[in-house]
Amino acid sequence: MTCMTVWRGSLDILKQNKVYSLLGIAMRGRNLVSGEFQTLEAVKKGSAALVIIAEDASDNTAKKFSDKCAFYQIPLCRFGHREELGRAIGREQRSSIGVCDAGLADAIKRQLEKEER
Repeated sequence: MTCMTVWRGSLDILKQNKVYSLLGIAMRGRNLVSGEFQTLEAVKKGSAALVIIAEDASDNTAKKFSDKCAFYQIPLCRFGHREELGRAIGREQRSSIGVCDAGLADAIKRQLEKEER
């Protein structure tokens, strides 16, 4: 393993931590809802600016949020695992999170787009 390989791996972890940090900030600022019921309610009310679904969420949950977010025109991202998302916001496992602040939602989307590249 070369030094460059280790460095790239560390960079990936830091980028993920940035997303988790932003989720933690949103939670502390009360700009985040979590759990299936609360996230669906935020989508229906139009207060969610971004919905994040865990990559290991069930197919039923993923389809439900995909359909609702498409209907209400709310961006949807698949990121992380239930345990990691829960830990980032100081809760137990969470398979769905809704970010209700537009500025934080944009920052998270930008960070996720950077990660994809």
